[in-house]
Amino acid sequence: MAQGEPNIEGALAILVDLLTANSFTMTRSPYENNMRGLVDALIDLKEGFPTFAPLQVGFNATAFEAVADGDALFMRTSDGQVGKASAANGTLEDATVVGFANSAALANETVKVIVIGLKTLSSLNAGDLFFLSDSTAGAITTTPPSGAGKAVTRVGEASTTTDFAIQIEPPILLR
Repeated sequence: MAQGEPNIEGALAILVDLLTANSFTMTRSPYENNMRGLVDALIDLKEGFPTFAPLQVGFNATAFEAVADGDALFMRTSDGQVGKASAANGTLEDATVVGFANSAALANETVKVIVIGLKTLSSLNAGDLFFLSDSTAGAITTTPPSGAGKAVTRVGEASTTTDFAIQIEPPILLR
C-alpha cells in the first residue's frame, strides 16, 4: 500500500465488528474490499441505528397506589414513594411531576419512573405542548389548568404522533 492510500480493508473490518456486535443486519454483505464495499457497510450501519430504543433516563420507586403506563407521577416527601400527580388540589407537592411511569404497577410494587427522554404514547399531535391535568390524576392534557388553587405544570411536548418528549418544569400555583 502506497503512503496516503486509505486502508479500506481495515475500515471494513472495524465496521463489520461494529455491525456484528450490535446485531445489525448486514443486507449488503459480503462487502467488496473497495470503496463500494465500504459505502455498503456504512449504509448498513446507518440503517441499523433506528433499531435502537429511544434514550430514557429514570429510576425505580415504590408506588403508593396503582399507576398505569404513562401516568405522570409525583413523589411524596414523607416516604419517597410515587403516585399519580394532580394539578387540582392546590398542593405543590402533588403537582410536582418527577417523571412518567414506564409500565403499570400496583400499590407497593416497583415502577420505573422516566425523567428524561422519549415516552411512547398514542394520539399525539407533533408540536403540541402538554400540561398536568387538573381533572384526572396522572393524566396530561394540551389545555393548561386555570383558576385559583390549581397548578400549571408543563411536562413535555409531542415530537411525533407517538413520541412524547419529556420536559418537566416546576409547577406554578394559580391564585
